[in-house]
Amino acid sequence: MPKGSNQKLKLYYLAKIMVSKTDDEHYLTMPQIIKELEKYDITAERRSIYRDLQELENLGIEVEGEPIGKSYHYHVISHQFELPELKLLVDAIQSSRFITAKKSDELIKKLESFVSEHEAKQLQRQVYVSDRVKTMNESIYYNVDAIQNAIVQNCKIQFQYFQWNLKKEMELRHGGVYYRISPWGLLWDNQNYYLVAYDDAEEKIKHYRVDKMLHISLLEEKREGKDAFAKLNMASYSNTNFGMFGGQKEKVKLKVNNRMAGIMIDRFGKNVMMIPYDRDSFTVNIDIHVSDQFLSWIAALGEEVKILGPENVVEQMKGYIRRLSDQYDVS
Repeated sequence: MPKGSNQKLKLYYLAKIMVSKTDDEHYLTMPQIIKELEKYDITAERRSIYRDLQELENLGIEVEGEPIGKSYHYHVISHQFELPELKLLVDAIQSSRFITAKKSDELIKKLESFVSEHEAKQLQRQVYVSDRVKTMNESIYYNVDAIQNAIVQNCKIQFQYFQWNLKKEMELRHGGVYYRISPWGLLWDNQNYYLVAYDDAEEKIKHYRVDKMLHISLLEEKREGKDAFAKLNMASYSNTNFGMFGGQKEKVKLKVNNRMAGIMIDRFGKNVMMIPYDRDSFTVNIDIHVSDQFLSWIAALGEEVKILGPENVVEQMKGYIRRLSDQYDVS
């Protein structure tokens, strides 16, 4: 039998055929395998294919032959990922705000290569998540990579920061000046990536939306703020910054209706101390950056939650309510 032009790639194409064409519910007979190889200009005899199928196990591809009728049907019995695992990853990618629509499609296409073409059709799903808008900054992936490299190399970075204007255009903040800071960590909060960094000019920890950073470059200067960051609990950082908005940090005491225990645990974790106040309520003491976002969260909980102290935070809450009342002319 004359050999085809791609004979040296026989094992590679056999692996590709078996992975893409077979799974637990889809099989190929030996004549079908030979026919698929011919599409790549590869000729093969049954005996050699039997040996090659066994050789695929050395590549981590396990093929099983099952007698069906008068012939054997062959299929891959173990893929690197199970189909439910890939479905979960696809759902996470599609519902993730920081991944652009274009990149979502690219990543899902890559995931499809881990299963057969039959199972890949099940990954072409559409996940609808309320109020989930995809980011429009395609460079976020390179931003994350640059930041991680800077952290590993223990150096500062510089970048420009932008906001969207009424024309839906990128508008550089502070006239396009370059921010120069020391990156210490990346934080995932409310479907956004944030860089947590030390600003040595202001001697304080700050955070920045990664998808709003442009033209990141690594500097030769070594990072600063090691001591400040060592005192920072990254796990609780987002809990103290509602929506990652800043504000003066305070120890706030709340009176909470017993029915809202789950809300407190969801927001502040299972370690939050809930102290009985009366028959129907309890109190919690939380370290929080008091911002309008925090006050609006309290307001949204209505009569179920009340700020007891400190007095300056109670006054901020009253001022917030008065502003809303004036805005809607509530007498």
